[in-house]
Amino acid sequence: MAWNEPGGNGKNNDPWGGGGNNRGGNGGGDQGPPDLDEALRKLQDRLNGIFGGSGKKPNSGGFGGNGGGSGSGSASGSGFFIILAVLAALLWAGMGFYTVDQQERGVVLRLGKYSDTVGPGLRWNPPLIDEVQKVNVTQVRTRTHRALMLTKDENIVDVDMAVQYVITDPKDFQLSVRDPEGSLSHAAESALRHVVGSTDMHSILTQGRELLSVQVQERLQGYMDDYQTGLQISKVNVKEAKAPSQVQDAFNDVIRAREDEVRVKNEAEAYANGIIPEARGQAQRMLEEANAYREEVIAKAEGESQRFTALLTEYEKAPEVTRERLYLDTMESVLAKSPKVLVDVEGGNNMMYLPLDKLSQSSAASSMPRIDVNRPVRLDNESLREVTDQVINQLRQRQLNTRREGR
Repeated sequence: MAWNEPGGNGKNNDPWGGGGNNRGGNGGGDQGPPDLDEALRKLQDRLNGIFGGSGKKPNSGGFGGNGGGSGSGSASGSGFFIILAVLAALLWAGMGFYTVDQQERGVVLRLGKYSDTVGPGLRWNPPLIDEVQKVNVTQVRTRTHRALMLTKDENIVDVDMAVQYVITDPKDFQLSVRDPEGSLSHAAESALRHVVGSTDMHSILTQGRELLSVQVQERLQGYMDDYQTGLQISKVNVKEAKAPSQVQDAFNDVIRAREDEVRVKNEAEAYANGIIPEARGQAQRMLEEANAYREEVIAKAEGESQRFTALLTEYEKAPEVTRERLYLDTMESVLAKSPKVLVDVEGGNNMMYLPLDKLSQSSAASSMPRIDVNRPVRLDNESLREVTDQVINQLRQRQLNTRREGR
């Protein structure tokens, strides 16, 4: 049965009220619906009491009156809005605090226009008016680039390069260029192509790689300064420079051939460095020996000529005696190494002892044929003169030859 259905035994089943029919009644346990205006007024009174406002004034006009209750409600409403404004201001001010790390710098934009660059520490800027963009100025960043490029001698090389850089000017980095790192990539490729295009392939693949890195870094830094990107190039590292993969095997063969050429040249130079000094030493030794032999021959010839001159002087004084002396000296020098024994039998029948055993030994040691000692050789005066004349003629001829060589 519904709560307001007739015939309900005089009971009022209204869920908002008690047993009576009076909506505003509050007797007999009646309970009406909640009053939202009353709840708002109570909340305003409590807030006014906390923040020093006036208390609630009696309402003489009832719920619908227009007495002092309306004035109290308007005062309470204005205090509430003041409180809300103060809370909003505190919240707005608190939002303006921020911290800049030691590695960072803050670029302050006031209403979109550059205002200042702040350092590390606790900072405050009015929110919604200033915008702070933090930039890390100590981090070393890296960008890589790899491309096929044409060299000076019209060959193609595959170059892999890494660029390391830091941010030195946060203002230029944030405001001067729309995409500074993208501009860095394009500028790195341009600088690399310019340097590779002015270098031959052999230099890029071998010892010229370090020079290539230095030239690219200098040119790239010039580009960054012209663009005002705020970037500082720390290092450019050419990690790899090689021929295209399609012809890599052929280039490896060429490189191995060049290495073999260098190795063979080094071996040849080492061999030459070992042989040439030795040959020079032998040549110098031969020259010294030749000079010594020349001095020896000259000294000997000069001595022979002087002896011959002295002998000629003595010969002019006493020809017979000198001739006899020359004969004896000559025969002594000639027969000293000969196994022959000369015996003069005209002088008498004197006997002499011949050491046959010694003669046999000297004959065996000598390269001359053995002579029978039982057959003595006889020399008369005519033979002696002939021998002496021959010796004198030989001495004269030797002296003449010596004088000719001296001239």
